[in-house]
Amino acid sequence: MTKLSINVNKIATLRNSRGGNTPNLVQVAKDIQDFGGQGITIHPRPDERHIRYQDAYDLKPIVVTEYNIEGNPISKFMDLVLAISPTQVTLVPDAEDAITSNAGWDTKKHHHFLKEVISEFKRNEIRTSIFVDPKLEIIDGAAEVGADRIELYTEAFAEGYSKGDLDVVKPYALCAQKAIDLGIGVNAGHDLSLDNIKFFKENIPGLLEVSIGHALISESIYLGLENVINMYMHRLK
Repeated sequence: MTKLSINVNKIATLRNSRGGNTPNLVQVAKDIQDFGGQGITIHPRPDERHIRYQDAYDLKPIVVTEYNIEGNPISKFMDLVLAISPTQVTLVPDAEDAITSNAGWDTKKHHHFLKEVISEFKRNEIRTSIFVDPKLEIIDGAAEVGADRIELYTEAFAEGYSKGDLDVVKPYALCAQKAIDLGIGVNAGHDLSLDNIKFFKENIPGLLEVSIGHALISESIYLGLENVINMYMHRLK
C-alpha cells in the first residue's frame, strides 16, 4: 500500500492568520495519526509564513509515524533538519518568494550541490528525497547524486487529468519505472486530490508515498478530517 503523508502547512497558515495557537498544529498532527495518517509533512520557508521553524521541533516528539521535512537546502534549513533528524528530508528548489513549489530540480545542472547536500544528510542517516519533474534524464541525475528517493512533481498530471487527458500520467509511469530500475524509491506530491489519486496510484509502479496537503485540508472542510483520511486510505489500497 502507498503511504499517505499529510502536509500540515495549511493548518499553520490558518493559525498564523489570527496569531495565537488555534488551530493547534501539534494536536492536529496527533489527530491525523490517530485517524490513520501514515506520516506528517511540513515545508518551512525562510519567512515562516506558515510552518515556523519552532513547529518542526514541537512536532518531533509527537510524530510516531513518518516525519518528512521539505524545503530548499539553504544553511538554516540544513541546520534544522540535522538537529531534528526526521525520517525523511525532501529537497525542493523553491525560491524564497514562491507561493508554492513550482519546479523540480535540474539534477544535472545542480549535480555537485545536490551530491554534497545529500551526502551530508545520509551521513546523518536521514533518508533523502528530491523533488523532480517527470523527465528520464532527471531521474538518471537523481541516481548520480545519491538520492534515496524521488518525489514526482505532479502539478502537470493533476491539470491534465482534470481536463480528461489520461495520457498525462505516462511520463510519470516511465520515470517511476526508471527510478525503480536504478534502485531509487518513488514518492509523489503536489495537487493530488480525492479526484485523481486513485488513477495516479493505479498507473505508477512502486509508488511508496504521497504527500498531500492543500487538497486534503480543503476537502476536510467539507467532509471532515477523519473521513477524508479514510477516503484516501481506501483509494490507496
